[in-house]
Amino acid sequence: MMNMARMHARRKGKSSSKRPYRKKNPEWVPLSLAEIEKLAVKLANEGLSTAAIGIKLRDQYAVPDVKLATGKSISQILKANDVKFDIPEDIRNLMKKAVNLHAHLEVNSHDLHNKRSLALTEAKIRRLLRYYKKNGVMPADWKYSIKAAELQVE
Repeated sequence: MMNMARMHARRKGKSSSKRPYRKKNPEWVPLSLAEIEKLAVKLANEGLSTAAIGIKLRDQYAVPDVKLATGKSISQILKANDVKFDIPEDIRNLMKKAVNLHAHLEVNSHDLHNKRSLALTEAKIRRLLRYYKKNGVMPADWKYSIKAAELQVE
């Protein structure tokens, strides 16, 4: 995903913790490469996003880093096993945010801060959509609207 720290505000991004620096998979990881890939595909078929798959593998299956364990990211594993999502995860998350903001603004129509936030979020969606259309990830005739987003995002 794109780095959006300074896209709409001229401030620095948020400070956060960093992962420990490792070059190889820890010895205590109980699953093999094939088992991790099979689990990732199974979880994707259950409807989890790539981020949720990584969290579930970390918390429930003791796999601290899928890329260190397999040499591939979760999205590369899913692509190799022909598991596709109808909408990329980053656009889906932005659409979910836009739907929630839109529902908030129907009740609180004078909330100017969130009106601006909705406009900026929709700008990010359109920018990402233009990128994905150019690279063939999304169909060229797909258009964003808040009504379509409400239907596609649960």
